[in-house]
Order: sequence, then structure tokens, then C-alpha cells
Amino acid sequence: MPPLRLRLRLPITIHIRTHATTTHPGRRCLPPKTAPSLPHFLLRLRVLSLYRRIMRATYKIPGSATRTELRAFARVEFERNRGVTDLGNVRYLVGIGKAEFERVERGVVGY
Repeated sequence: MPPLRLRLRLPITIHIRTHATTTHPGRRCLPPKTAPSLPHFLLRLRVLSLYRRIMRATYKIPGSATRTELRAFARVEFERNRGVTDLGNVRYLVGIGKAEFERVERGVVGY
């Protein structure tokens, strides 16, 4: 008995309509992002709070060169660790960041 051959007819093009493609023609449609878990969300708030606290504290520094240097240093450190997703590592980095910020704050700003 000869083997059976099945021919499947699949559509050549698949059209997916999303909000981004219907409201803004010509724009690339990005896949939907999944919502972060509650611990990730809360930790993200702590990271952003630390970053804002550092940026606000730099306004009190009298020398503009020192202020610019400290802001650039903080920005580079946060960007360098941007891809860290493990909760334990992020908690560790936030703790280290707070301790280092308080040390610099006492020395430079003079609290």
C-alpha cells in the first residue's frame, strides 16, 4: 500500500491588527509587554525613588562641575545595572546604592 500524502493549505499571509497598527499606520507594531509581578513592581519603585533622591540631592551641591560629575556617575551606574532582573541582586544593588549615596551625601553636600 503506498504512503498517504496529505497536502495542507496554509495561508500565505497573516494579518494581525492591533491598536498600534490601526491608529498609526506605518509604525512598527511592538509585541505587548507582560505586567511585572508585584515584587518586581515594588522593587522598581524603590529603584526609581533612590534615583530621584540622588538627582534631587545634587541640586544642593554648590560647584556645577561637581554636580555634573556626580549626576553623570549616578546615571552611568543605574544604566550599567539596568538589565538586572533577579530580585535578590536588585535588592543588593539598591542597598549598596543607598549606602554609597549616604556616604557621598555626608562628604560632599555636608549634611
